[in-house]
Amino acid sequence: MNQISSPTDFTEFDRFHLTRRSLLRGAGLAGLGWLTPLSQHLALGAEKKVSRPKSLIVLWLQGGASQLETFDPHPGKEISFGSRAINTAVKGIQFGEGLPQTAELANEFSVLRSVVSKEGDHARGIYNMKTGFRLFPGLVHPSVGAILCHELPVPVTGGQPLDIPTHISILPANHPGRGGYLGAQFDAFQVGDPVNPVPDVLARVKDKREQNRRQSLDVLETSFAKGRIANLEGGRTLHRTAIDNARRMMSSEQLAAFNVKDRPAAEQKAFGDSRFGRGCLAALGLVEAGVRCVEVTLDGWDTHINNHENTARKLSEFDPAFSALIRGLKERDLYDDTIVMVGTEFGRTPKINVTEGRDHWPHAFSILLGGGGLQGGQAIGETDPSGEKKEPAKPIRVEDVHATILHQFGVDYEYELMTPIGRPLPISEGRHVRALG
Repeated sequence: MNQISSPTDFTEFDRFHLTRRSLLRGAGLAGLGWLTPLSQHLALGAEKKVSRPKSLIVLWLQGGASQLETFDPHPGKEISFGSRAINTAVKGIQFGEGLPQTAELANEFSVLRSVVSKEGDHARGIYNMKTGFRLFPGLVHPSVGAILCHELPVPVTGGQPLDIPTHISILPANHPGRGGYLGAQFDAFQVGDPVNPVPDVLARVKDKREQNRRQSLDVLETSFAKGRIANLEGGRTLHRTAIDNARRMMSSEQLAAFNVKDRPAAEQKAFGDSRFGRGCLAALGLVEAGVRCVEVTLDGWDTHINNHENTARKLSEFDPAFSALIRGLKERDLYDDTIVMVGTEFGRTPKINVTEGRDHWPHAFSILLGGGGLQGGQAIGETDPSGEKKEPAKPIRVEDVHATILHQFGVDYEYELMTPIGRPLPISEGRHVRALG
């Protein structure tokens, strides 16, 4: 794993990067006639298919995971307060001692160690990290998963569009992925512990009565749609479309992708006997089925009290599940098609408080990114081993993390979307981390 600290390695915007969308945006209906021969060649060349990831898995560590006991330890330094570290599979890089299985896979992902945020409050920090924007009055920004579902084609399986939702949140604690100003149709579909059946997919009445109810609903929908501007083709309302989508999902064989109880016992054991472990196992199946974005939450990282003890307990759930997920994706040849992000709203203070806890620290914390063709085996950025300097010399902003993910998916993150308040906003205000690809 290489230690990278120069800002030009990862935050300098590639001003000459060309995408089909950015180059052809101004052409409109005029075609390519206004372009020079060289520009035409570049524009058409940008249309050629390139290998892009198809899915995103976000492992969300709710509460603010301590970087000093996880991915950025400083063993022997005063700020460690006794926390110990272990070597990884890569020379010169260490992780917290609670991550032995993750350490063996250090070549498969990169650690961004100098991520900074301007939000030290839980709700605001979660919003910032999941959307790449700070809270703005009167406007809700979409999460990165919603952006991907909006910007990329609907996934298909067996030549048909996916029957199950393309944006899914497993074990949501607070603020699951939202569609924001893109619309509620891009909100994440929420499920609990995958050991339980998917909620609300079984009818509660017999077939005949259900059919009668649907006929009555059709009468009301038809009456409602008359004289109104339809949102979809054929005079159909979004409500009716939502009902049809739900009906199709209820009878779909793809629901089996949520089921973890029928997986081989050895596979279930590898992920760990925990809600989070089962969530990661379900995420593996959902990505295999073609789902665009899956978020799995592991809460309990708000360690204001007994930081070392509480963090160690959470790592005992995270370590087997995360490492089994990476191995499972690789065994299925899905790792190059899937970006895995391990995120949290902020880090923890270099100092221990009077209750042996660590408090909120948005000034420098760690995020993991791997798969999807991203460069692995790197530790990008560094933090002050003395804990005296609040922010790192070479910070990576939260919005840069978002821009990196979008860039890897081939999404033009500078492209402006029109919001309901009539304000054009870029998809991201970040710049992609160039050292990752």
